This record gives sequence, structure tokens and C-alpha cells, in this order.
Amino acid sequence: MDFGLVELTPEQAAFAADVRQFLDGIVTDDVHVRERETGDGFNAEVHLALASRGWLTPDWPVEEGGAGLDPVCRRILELELERRRTPMVTANVTNMIWKAVDRFAEPELRDELKPKVAAGTVRLCLGYTEPDGGSDIAAAKVRAVRDGGEWVVNGSKMFTTGAHNCQYTFLITRTDPEAPKHRGLTMFLVPLDIPGVEIQGIRAFSGERTNIVYYDDVRVPDRYRLGAVNDGWSVLRGPLDEEHSIGLDGGGLSDLSIGHGFMRVLEPALDAAMEWALTERPDGSRPADDPGVVTRLARIAVDLECATLTPGPMGRVRGSDVLVEAAADLVDLLGPLGLLAPGTDAAPGDGAVDHAHRFAQGTATYGGTVEVFRTIIAQHVLGLPRPTYPGSKTFLPAGRRNPSGAVQS
Repeated sequence: MDFGLVELTPEQAAFAADVRQFLDGIVTDDVHVRERETGDGFNAEVHLALASRGWLTPDWPVEEGGAGLDPVCRRILELELERRRTPMVTANVTNMIWKAVDRFAEPELRDELKPKVAAGTVRLCLGYTEPDGGSDIAAAKVRAVRDGGEWVVNGSKMFTTGAHNCQYTFLITRTDPEAPKHRGLTMFLVPLDIPGVEIQGIRAFSGERTNIVYYDDVRVPDRYRLGAVNDGWSVLRGPLDEEHSIGLDGGGLSDLSIGHGFMRVLEPALDAAMEWALTERPDGSRPADDPGVVTRLARIAVDLECATLTPGPMGRVRGSDVLVEAAADLVDLLGPLGLLAPGTDAAPGDGAVDHAHRFAQGTATYGGTVEVFRTIIAQHVLGLPRPTYPGSKTFLPAGRRNPSGAVQS
């Protein structure tokens, strides 16, 4: 693997300068304050400004509303957005879902929505998790029953982040309750403004907003179905694999660890702790004069770097573990100062330690729990067999008889 620096062409260097100047103008302190207050991962003004440059869909051709960026320019844009802590959750999820919409939607629906996605006026969210389903997406119970040219949807979805800022949800439903759980699913792109949809906000410990979405006799026209009836798992797999980063290759320009995005919150927290360690006390001493303090800060820095360089799903698990442990260690080091919230006077790094500590707790579940990723590591990286747990259902081929002689379907 080549860890050398990428030599930019004059055009790419000019693009980098343009990106920095543009983002400095739109990602202001007010944007960060609003993000702390709302926890939305979305800012309408920033979103539309990025769309005006084609940067919401940077890979798309210019004539389709994108920017037509080459891979290096795309990476430059990604890094500059990350460095400014630009609220991009909704934009990134929309791009992830769109690949499935582009492939499986009816041409008329796809052509209707594509320019609006590029313009930033149509945004998409994930309708996966259910209140009692956890990370087992295939165990979906939200029911969709066909009624002529429509489907009647009932049930609820949990942790539908961004639903209140989106126009459609990528909804997985149960259309055949008698089929094996992976085979009785159908995907829809459900408009969130149709009768029967209710979005209720809930707050995570980190301060972020997510939602529970209720579907009460929601009538969804068949034009919003994605893929074939009862073949929803095939439609789902693309976005799901991308979320889990299975089999994807960034051409050497992607972060090694898929947990790097959320690990970034530890960087300002560590910087704040280092500044605190160098602050003089009334007696002239500094926390950094204590070898124990320096050792703990150094260990956090090394653990962060190691997690950042741990590839793929292993980095996802290690990144969450490091963030949770390191944030708790920083709070322990700073004492009451480490619990001061952003915007509070005297809070080191404007509350970066407190924010990292609260945010860290959710990283064990974001984009699939660490238990899911451990299973991915076992099966896709180590090649171990799929586990069979006591009481789990085993579906046999149609017509096969069990030892008692009864036909099992």
C-alpha cells in the first residue's frame, strides 16, 4: 500500500484553494452553534450552497447537476468538509440511498427526483430500524398490504435520523409474513408528507436529534416501490453494504478506518486537554508536570492514531472502543472542567471534552452496532461460518421431509 503524498496538478491545487475559500464563507460559527442546538447533521443554507456548486453530488456529470470531479478533487472536497465539521449527515445518507433509487426505481420516478436531489431540494433518510428489532433489519414488521394500485403501510420505525429534514424515506416493509424473513420484504421510497405519516423527534444522550416515524394506514402508490415485490433484500443490500463498507474500494484515497468520521470528535477534545495540561495553576505548577497526566494523554493520542489506521470494519469497532474509553479518560483527567458543555464559560476547547464524551456513547450503534460489525469481521474477513443459535429457524427447501416424515416447506 502506498502511503505517499498525492502530488496535485495545478488544476487540483486551484480547486483546493477554491473549496477552502467557499467553505470558509458558508460554514460559519453560527452553523456550528445551530448544529449544537439542533443536532440535526443538516443545515439548509449550507446544503443548498453546496448544491449550487454541484458538490452534493460531486461525482455526477455537470449536465446532471453534479460537479464531475475526478477522484482526487472529490477527496479534497471530502477532507475540507470534514475539517470544518460541516453538517453532512443528511447529504451523505441521501447519496447512499440514491444509488439504489437510481437502479431500482421506475424511470419516471427516477427522472423526476434526480435533478431535485442534485439541487438539494429532495433529501432521503433510512427507514430501517424498528422499536423492537435492533440491528436485525431483516426482522422488519412494518406491514405493507397491496390494495389495487396502492400499498397500505402500518407500523413504526425508530432512529430515522433526518426524517424531519427529508422528503422521502427508504422504507423496508414486510409484504409476505409467511416467507423466510429475508424473502418477504419489499422496499419503498415513501413520501413523508402523505397522510398517516407522523414524525416524532427524540434526543440522544449526545444531544443529536433522531426520530421515530409512525405509519398509520399510509397509502403508498405502487410507483414508489423499488424493485420487485418480496425482493427488497436485493434492493437494500447496496446501501447496507456501503454503510458497512463491505467490498468497497476507495482507490487508495479513502480513510483506512470506516470509523474515522466519528473518531474526529476526539481530536478537538484531545487538543483541549493538552491546552489544559499546559495551563499554570496559582502555585505555578501545571498538570503536565505530572508524568501520570502526560502518560495518559500520550496513550490516548497513540490509541487514536492506531484506530484511525485500522482498516475496514475492524477500524469501526476499534474506533468506537477507543472513543468511549478515551473520552471517559479525558473527563476523569479534567474533572469538573471536562463536564462543561459547549458554549459554557471556562469550558476547555469550548466544551469539546464533554461533547466527545456524550457523542461517544452512541458510536457503538451508529450505522449498525459493533456486534454487527464483529459478525462482519468473523464472516467476511476471517471466513468463519455463520453461527447457528439455539432456537433459530432453519428453512429447508420446499418439499423436503424432516425425520418424522412430515413435509417441511
